Amino acid sequence: MSAKNDGARTGRVERTTKETSVLVEINLDGTGKTDISTGVGFYDHMLDQLGRHGLFDLTVKTTGDLHIDTHHTIEDTALALGAAFKQALGDKVGIYRFGNCTVPLDESLAQVTVDLSGRPYLVHTEPESMAPMIGSYDTTMTRHIFESFVAQAQVALHIHVPYGRNAHHIVECQFKALARALRYASERDPRAAGILPSTKGAL
Repeated sequence: MSAKNDGARTGRVERTTKETSVLVEINLDGTGKTDISTGVGFYDHMLDQLGRHGLFDLTVKTTGDLHIDTHHTIEDTALALGAAFKQALGDKVGIYRFGNCTVPLDESLAQVTVDLSGRPYLVHTEPESMAPMIGSYDTTMTRHIFESFVAQAQVALHIHVPYGRNAHHIVECQFKALARALRYASERDPRAAGILPSTKGAL
């Protein structure tokens, strides 16, 4: 995995294995412009939600071994996305650090809270007995996407979907709430300019 950062709040990560080739570029101070292509239609839709509702300019270009299944493509994209997000955060000086958002989507509801703590941790709950597939997207991958993102972004992430019926809605409200929570946590706090939001002196 290679990465580049020029001092702006941007991240660029390229990840290449025998299974996938992934490019992710993100600008935390963007306008929600997205250019997404993973070969998994519903996943593209979710990453588009992440960029648009987070107001992140987000480019994702993935080619993978879809002749096997979608697992490696989805997982490696999430890993690269997490690494790019961490890179874009930089030293975290002056940010809010914490963010939360609750998003409804018709009958479904997602509650997301994030701490840009430098410590990876995921708590994730969603209704059981969901439809197993949304197009070519395996719904059991949703938790693994967040596991992979958290591992590389090094954030604490709690996602709770207390109820929902439609699988598309259950997954989509999670990505929308995550987008807003990450946006709120990563935004600069005008009252804390130049201050690292930690009593330890490091994040």
